[in-house]
Amino acid sequence: MSPGVLEGYRRIWQPRIDRALEGILEELECDPDVLPGLSAAMKYAVLEGGKRLRPLLALSALRAAGGEEERGLAAACSLELVHAYSLVHDDLPAMDNDDFRRGKPTCHKRFGEALAILAGDGLLTHAFCVLARSMAPERVGQGVLLLARCAGPQGMVGGQAYDIQPVEEAPTLNQVARIHRLKTAALIEASVGLGGLLAAASPEVLRHLQLYGRALGLAYQIVDDLLDWTGADQTLGRPSGADESKNRRTYPRLAGYQGSRKQVLSLLVQARDELCGLGPQADILLALASFVQQRLEEIDPGKRGS
Repeated sequence: MSPGVLEGYRRIWQPRIDRALEGILEELECDPDVLPGLSAAMKYAVLEGGKRLRPLLALSALRAAGGEEERGLAAACSLELVHAYSLVHDDLPAMDNDDFRRGKPTCHKRFGEALAILAGDGLLTHAFCVLARSMAPERVGQGVLLLARCAGPQGMVGGQAYDIQPVEEAPTLNQVARIHRLKTAALIEASVGLGGLLAAASPEVLRHLQLYGRALGLAYQIVDDLLDWTGADQTLGRPSGADESKNRRTYPRLAGYQGSRKQVLSLLVQARDELCGLGPQADILLALASFVQQRLEEIDPGKRGS
């Protein structure tokens, strides 16, 4: 799959996603009941950069299932609000204690810890408001349930809780895979699942889309671990080596570069296989798998050895 396919799609839809996010947050800014400082912190967390991967995944899945992307734009933005909230809270001193995100001061460094916590809370809860008002009434319940399950204790929050537990004994690859599946892959799975719901896809198509998202999400996180492990500061937009300094459970620490690379390639094969029955409209989802593989190929293992 040519990288140009994904780049062309991103050039069309990322600006539209950005404008939609701006509109969503400007509504809050104009609400007299919303404290201006809170609104400013929420806008800072969302609008200061980002690849918009999760909304793009939702729109790509909507396309793959035969729907029209424009009709799912607002719902797709709810995923970015949840993602942004998770980053704000991850960066807090009680969690990862990071000073920079996407090359800029983190939300709590810019606005203080208390307002950053509230900004994260606001983004999470407002995401469900955005989702509920932008879906067809007959599918709102399914959409809210999917996002709540994948973002909550059975998904992203649960994965974070596992991730911050002290490492008291040598972890296994299965344990690391579980953390990654919950912490990262769950929201990516929700993204493609939501796209399928917006297109009123059949249960079978929804199952294939979500399995694609799970495999892609795991591969994406392992590549991020490798980028951190090899010191790719510019790629990450934050200081590298954080995982090792905090004794985090990661694939590279357990399997090394070669073992991690092998797992990523295997997961990407699984992801592509799930799309076999969806036809040519799944081209962007295939290109996203190729994007993850391209990130893998650009890693220099010589910085840490294999």
